[in-house]
Amino acid sequence: MAKIYPELNDELINFIKTQKIFFVASAPDNLKGEYVNLSPKGYDTLKILDNKTVVYADYPGSGNETATHLQQNGKLTMMFMSFDKSPMVLRLYGNGEAISLDSQTGKGLKEKMGEIVSKYHRQLILLRIEKVKTSCGYGVPYYQYVGDRNTLIEWCEKATLSGKIEEYMGFLWRG
Repeated sequence: MAKIYPELNDELINFIKTQKIFFVASAPDNLKGEYVNLSPKGYDTLKILDNKTVVYADYPGSGNETATHLQQNGKLTMMFMSFDKSPMVLRLYGNGEAISLDSQTGKGLKEKMGEIVSKYHRQLILLRIEKVKTSCGYGVPYYQYVGDRNTLIEWCEKATLSGKIEEYMGFLWRG
């Protein structure tokens, strides 16, 4: 049932491009008293740079656990799954990096990502893929995509006007 690949192939790249949601998992070095962080990601924020590298633009939120964990150990997992008639779960395992938008690397990635990156993103999260794994996805229910929520964008707009957005931008924010 499960298949393992060293990198993304064209079929898997096309699968990723059709997904409306993906999940990101990271963990601290020491799990004693801590937990694995698992976050859903929506909107059109993901860019496949090549068969072994993906990046997404990260919106501010209530925490910045992914970036914190990446500074500790660099381990990152991304998961995509099909909710339609062709079941599949796809996991990307590798080393991640939280990248400041104003760094040289961040500026270069923003150029490659184009309009994906907005003024409300706090950082970029880059994954250098070490292993790709697919599984059947037979247990994943059917769901129909209705649309993106505007709530986060509206919150960012209001938080920017009130000056509160800085509290949520994380330690890599350009200030």
